[in-house]
Amino acid sequence: MIASALALLMMQVGPNPSIDAFPGLPDELRDRPERPQARDRADTASPAQGKLADCVNLARGDAEAARDYAQKWREAAATQLELAQSAHCLGIAFVREGEFAEAQRAFDLATDEVPLGAPAYQSRLAAMSGNAAMAQDQPAIADIAFGRAVTLATQADDAPLLASVLIDRARALVALERNDEAVATLEKARGNDPANARAWLLSATLSRRLERLGEAREQIAQAALLAPRDPAVGLEAGVIAALSGREQEARRSFESVLLVAPDSDEAKRARGYLEQLQS
Repeated sequence: MIASALALLMMQVGPNPSIDAFPGLPDELRDRPERPQARDRADTASPAQGKLADCVNLARGDAEAARDYAQKWREAAATQLELAQSAHCLGIAFVREGEFAEAQRAFDLATDEVPLGAPAYQSRLAAMSGNAAMAQDQPAIADIAFGRAVTLATQADDAPLLASVLIDRARALVALERNDEAVATLEKARGNDPANARAWLLSATLSRRLERLGEAREQIAQAALLAPRDPAVGLEAGVIAALSGREQEARRSFESVLLVAPDSDEAKRARGYLEQLQS
């Protein structure tokens, strides 16, 4: 049991956690429908509706066509909001093409073009810019964008959104090896949205990598309560249990990953860990 735990320790923990401690880019740089906000009434329609929705849907299947759509939309834009939304979709199209530098510029442009009174939308766009910078391995630039997203989410008085962008900022801080700041940032994220399973999962991951196993166990237990069928949670719970010398608990966690998501990347890793525990 001790040998197995040490093997996992060597594979999973280091003195300087890297960005690999956290999941990679979310789908479409976390593009998602806008939640209605009292302070976002400057735009009468959600940014996920109308032309923006059409353009984003087009980007999923044909990024080049979406770029053309967005450019023509910009040329004919009748309002400031349309300019922002067209740049937003242009950024999504560049993401689909793997052109993250261009995507970052488009998201920055969109953030600046959003009319007054829609800080939540601006916050989401600033976070997309930060994620595009992360995709280019530029965490210092990403941290600036995420900091802006945090400020805007605070202005929007949107606690779940604030938690989301705080999580994003923590990823940049980890990549910059500013681990204590990342820990504090994730604590703020959990405080703003205690039901955010990802905040608890990433907190547990960072605590584990910093060898704070007591905190990691508490955090992953909360993540498991909130997202019991998330294979990433089950995998992390197994690693933390193994490092804590709880081999049977680790086995159960790894086996649960195989049950809920047998074809996932997490399942592949869980099988490898189970083999180690059996050796």
